[in-house]
Amino acid sequence: MEAVKKEENIVLTVSGMNKYFGVTRALRNVTLSIREGEIRGLIGENGSGKSTVTSIVAGMQKADSGEMLYMSKQWAPQSMVDALDRGIGMIVQESGTVPGISVAENIFLADIERFRKGLIINRKEMMREAEEILKEIGADDIPANIPCGMLDIQNRKLVEIARVMRKDPKVLVVDETTTALSQKGRDIIYRIMNRMKNEKKSVLFISHDMDEIMNVCDALTVLRDGEIIRTFEKDEFDEDLIKSSMIGRKLEGDYYRSDWDGSFGEEVVMETEGVYVDGSEPLIDVNIKLHKGEILGIGGLSQCGMHTFGKVLFGAVKPTKGKVLAGGNVIKDEADAMSKSIGYVSKDRDTESLVLDASIKDNISVGGLDKFSKGFLVLSGLEKKYVNKQVSNLEIKCQNSNQYVSTLSGGNKQKVVFGKWIGRDSEILILDCPTRGIDIGVKQSMYQLMTSMKKEGKSIVIISEEMSELIGMADRIIVMKDGRQTKELRRNDKPEESDIIKYMI
Repeated sequence: MEAVKKEENIVLTVSGMNKYFGVTRALRNVTLSIREGEIRGLIGENGSGKSTVTSIVAGMQKADSGEMLYMSKQWAPQSMVDALDRGIGMIVQESGTVPGISVAENIFLADIERFRKGLIINRKEMMREAEEILKEIGADDIPANIPCGMLDIQNRKLVEIARVMRKDPKVLVVDETTTALSQKGRDIIYRIMNRMKNEKKSVLFISHDMDEIMNVCDALTVLRDGEIIRTFEKDEFDEDLIKSSMIGRKLEGDYYRSDWDGSFGEEVVMETEGVYVDGSEPLIDVNIKLHKGEILGIGGLSQCGMHTFGKVLFGAVKPTKGKVLAGGNVIKDEADAMSKSIGYVSKDRDTESLVLDASIKDNISVGGLDKFSKGFLVLSGLEKKYVNKQVSNLEIKCQNSNQYVSTLSGGNKQKVVFGKWIGRDSEILILDCPTRGIDIGVKQSMYQLMTSMKKEGKSIVIISEEMSELIGMADRIIVMKDGRQTKELRRNDKPEESDIIKYMI
């Protein structure tokens, strides 16, 4: 009886879906059904097929074979615009806005003609409607008239949400969106998801945050190597069983560091002296020291100033007042930081750390040109050896190093970023949300890599909004609020999340 009831409430069905990228089979006979009024989680390692399935459902690309039914009718959208117009909308993992046009124009990107009066676009009316939509989702602090490129990654993501939600979709696909959002942004997307559930609409939710996905989802489908492994109903959720289903094995070795020894060298390798930065995410009198062999954690709410701080350390943002020193010398700019053996992994990976329309080889080798070139001459044999070493050591899943970075999963993209800096043997790494949007297996390998680098005497600054990550990896944690340092916590004291929260809010 219950089975019949559920069958009657199916809104979306995928049957026998297959997808190839060259010789790589990304999906293998994927079959799943989504119920009305359901938040269905999709989870799996990077490259498991989650985003491929949802991108086909949302009209971004087409399957090689298989069938889809939406509202009991054949479903084969010609584009994402077509899919959204007919009831299925998707908020993509990476940036989906156009920086050179206004927020309002981004919201009505494929629908600007509706505001045309003869030869004139009624921009006043477009701005008014955009402001209403932003207010409706809870993002009315975003000006509708400014270029989208002026917004940070989180507010750009909220603009994407507004663009999709103005069409009132019956099925919403959320692909790793929450990793790019502040707590305010996460609350907005959670409210939207719960409202859709209450209205008997459906959500397909992709996340690598195990706590998040177990908390918000009604059911959870695990993919591995392009295949559906199992679907867990809410009352079957078991973290260890879900993890082992994802990776096909139990996680071996430590995940975070197993020690509580927060010791490091006495030598100061980098420090800030009275750093001030004006702007939307300011810094106020920041004085922080990084020691040789130390993992220093920087934590707080998203707008606390910590992301600006990472850019200041790398010379990408010049302090309004104060200075940053490495080895006793002032860091002038990014090139100077690189010459001082400093590397930087940005939170906004796809726009600040990678060239997506370039190869793995080009993205990794750009950090180490001085290692295999003489003047303007690049020694291709040495370059290939340099790149292939990073591809092998970091286990980057690819056909070869000439593959475009844009075709890689989030975790493998991040490995390419790491490879750029590890290849040139950087002594100091500044990591801003380094595990954002990557799966549990890759996270573990990243954490183990950081631990190994610490043991080699290298120094790491890890900026993170995940308190468990900071507690699990850092020797010291500096908590920030409104651009200021509010507390320092030591690993030896075994801090808990509550110890961090009371100084960040």
